[in-house]
Amino acid sequence: MTVHPDARRFLDIVAGSPPADTQTVEQNRAALSNALPLTGATTELPYVEDTTIAGVPVRLYSATPVEHDAPAVIYFHGGGFVLGDLEIADTTARDLAKYSGALVVSVDYRRAPEAPFPAAIQDALAVTEAVLRGDSALPIDVSRVAVAGDSAGGTLAAVTAQQLRGHQPALVHQALIYPTTELSTDLTGSFEEFAEGYFLTARDSEYCYSTYAGENRRDVLASPGLNPDLSNLPDATVITGGYDPLRDQGEAYAQAMAEAGNTVTSVRFNGLVHGFFYMAGVIDGGNSARRFVGVQLQAALMASLVKTG
Repeated sequence: MTVHPDARRFLDIVAGSPPADTQTVEQNRAALSNALPLTGATTELPYVEDTTIAGVPVRLYSATPVEHDAPAVIYFHGGGFVLGDLEIADTTARDLAKYSGALVVSVDYRRAPEAPFPAAIQDALAVTEAVLRGDSALPIDVSRVAVAGDSAGGTLAAVTAQQLRGHQPALVHQALIYPTTELSTDLTGSFEEFAEGYFLTARDSEYCYSTYAGENRRDVLASPGLNPDLSNLPDATVITGGYDPLRDQGEAYAQAMAEAGNTVTSVRFNGLVHGFFYMAGVIDGGNSARRFVGVQLQAALMASLVKTG
């Protein structure tokens, strides 16, 4: 396996970026915003709206007019709990709305250092619970709701799925895109192999994890992979990148969920690096991954409709 030429082109673009711990949080966020042109073409949708759910800002996306009993995907952006926002996730959320056929609810959760752990997961749970209760003021079919997220957002999606198991109505699916399942920077496996030179570095990960969780890293609300009970979770789709330091922990979490009796689809995108899901403007595999995840979500939401219909 070698680095895909698209991923190599992306690595060349970001080469020389200063370590996150050498800059202010404002500088780091500005640097990520500068990458917006790399996130790909903007899929035009008939419905995009900013609003709030449970007091949390969200952005709504739909490829069709929003009518009664719409399926929904609650999406949590990445960025290490410190960076990232609705804008960097915009083209991704649009494509997920297109491919899933669902109303995508992109959540603008609070970030560290202004609001450290557990603020982000509190916001994620507040939005998801409000949607499942029918308290979102949106025409959502509460029996057809899924969660999804990438990187830190994958963490939030995984924790949300754990915390709401047994809830009725239940989440029907969780899509985890190269999730952080343990807030550890121990240099083992893929984390050691790709600790430097593959966009996400061990040093930058340490900056994000310490800024967000501090001494709470082993709390299962921060590190869902440390939860000893993974039974009775929603069906899951987990995707990883072949050259991502988070590859091994994401795949280990997928395997652990499967061994606990859950239905799990795990796919590795060989040759790709962390962030490829966003960087579809330069890494074409990002477009393929968005389509794949969207179709997985559509199938899960449709299957739920058949079961309850």
